[in-house]
Amino acid sequence: MTTPLYNQQILRLAASTPAARLTAPMASVEKRSPVCGSRVTVDVDVDREGRVRAIGLLVRACALGQASATLMAAEAVGKSPTELAEVRDALAAWLAGEGTMPDWPGIDIFTPALPHSARHASIRLAFEAVAEAAAIASTNAQAAA
Repeated sequence: MTTPLYNQQILRLAASTPAARLTAPMASVEKRSPVCGSRVTVDVDVDREGRVRAIGLLVRACALGQASATLMAAEAVGKSPTELAEVRDALAAWLAGEGTMPDWPGIDIFTPALPHSARHASIRLAFEAVAEAAAIASTNAQAAA
């Protein structure tokens, strides 16, 4: 028996996606899926070590994109740009069938999406945006110091 793509866990996470942006973020990045039009904007502030200390989101995406943004936001605070880039890359490889499941709490809910490559971009958006935003904010913070 196969698990439905849009299962109860995904729909629950999608419904709980945080909808608050940061008022003066150190960096903001928007990512868009050309396949489905989903868009995710991630705002971040980082601390002196470059670790994410605050995150804001604006998510206009399908349930998969919303659920992914919720999972990302729940664990991104405290992560370095390097850690976020590693998870982004691991997620892309796993979805493409070229790697193991990333070490990120809850990411296994996307297992039913593995055979649906047209849905992968939506799942990756938030992780791509947070990795890029954290890198930009960290670089800017170091230059200002």
